Amino acid sequence: MTSPLEAETMTVIAIEGGKGPASALHPVRQPIPEPGPGQILIKVKAAGVNRPDIVQRNGGYPPPPGAPDTMGLEVAGEVARAAGRWKVGDKVCALLGGGGYAEYAVVDARHALPIPAGLSFEQAAGLPETVFTVYANVFEHGRLKAGETLMVHGATSGIGVTAIQMAKAAGCKVIATGRGADKAKAALALGADVAVDVTTEDFAEVAKREGGVDVVLEMVGGDYVPKDLDALKMDGRIVFIAALAGPMLNMPIFAIMMKRAVLTGSTLRPRSADEKARLTAEIERVVWPWVAAGQVKPQIDATFPLEEAAAAHAHLEAGAHVGKVILVTQ
Repeated sequence: MTSPLEAETMTVIAIEGGKGPASALHPVRQPIPEPGPGQILIKVKAAGVNRPDIVQRNGGYPPPPGAPDTMGLEVAGEVARAAGRWKVGDKVCALLGGGGYAEYAVVDARHALPIPAGLSFEQAAGLPETVFTVYANVFEHGRLKAGETLMVHGATSGIGVTAIQMAKAAGCKVIATGRGADKAKAALALGADVAVDVTTEDFAEVAKREGGVDVVLEMVGGDYVPKDLDALKMDGRIVFIAALAGPMLNMPIFAIMMKRAVLTGSTLRPRSADEKARLTAEIERVVWPWVAAGQVKPQIDATFPLEEAAAAHAHLEAGAHVGKVILVTQ
C-alpha cells in the first residue's frame, strides 16, 4: 500500500567530517528512502537518542551492512509505506540499524511494534532500544527470573530506568546504583527496592547486606567488576552492555571460579534481521503487556527538535539526565 508523501526530500542529521564532537551534528536534505521488499517506511514523529549514537559520532560502532550511515536506532511515527502486518497510517515504534535521526526511516516490517494505547510518539520512541537491550541481555542472556535479585548500574540512564521497571514487572528485587543522592532517590521513585549512591557507599557491601544479587547489568566495567563479583550469589551472572570505564579488565579469576559466575554480554545492532524479528515477537508477547498495564513507563528526561540534535547529544553526554532524550520532528 502507498500514500502520497509530502515531499521528495527530508531533513536528516549528518556528522560534519564523518566524526567529531556534538557540535559536528547538523541538518542536511536527502532523498526520502524507498522501502525494499518486506520493509515499511515510517514518517518519523520522534526518535530516541542513545549512547551508541555518541560512539558512532565519535567514529566507533559502525552501522551493519545495508543500514543507513546516519545515526538513530529507534523511532516512533506513522506508516507511510506498508508491508507485512502493517497498513498506511498505523502508529508504530521500531528498532533500526540506523537512520532514525530523520523525517522518514525505513525498517524491516518485522522489527516494528504497535504503539501501546495512551503513549505519545515521544514516549514510544524511547522504548525500542532500551526494551530490546534489557530483554535480550537481562532476561535472555542473564536468565533473570521471578524471585531473583537484579543489580542495575547507571540506574537513571535510559537503559537503567527500563531495567528497573522490567525487573519489577517480572517479580524481581532490584538494587540500583548511581552517582549522587538525587539519582539514588530517582531510582527509588522508579521502583528500585534499594538504591546506592556510589559516591558515599560501597555498592558491594550494600548488596551483600541485602543477601546478594543473581544478575548484574553492567555498563561501567573497570573497578566495578571485582565488586560485582563480591556482590554476586553463587551461580550469578554479570551481563555487559557497555564499558564506560574502559574496554579492558583485570579480573580476579579465582573469585569467578569460586562463585561459578558467568560473565557475558552482547550488542544489539549487528544481530541478523531474523534474530531481531524473533526478539521483536518475544518483546510483544512478554513486555508489551507490562507497558499496556503501566508497569513499564517510558521516562522522558528532555526533548529537542530534530535540527537541534547537537544540543541533545551534549545533554546526554553531560550525564545529568533521568530517562530518555528524544528528538522530535516538526
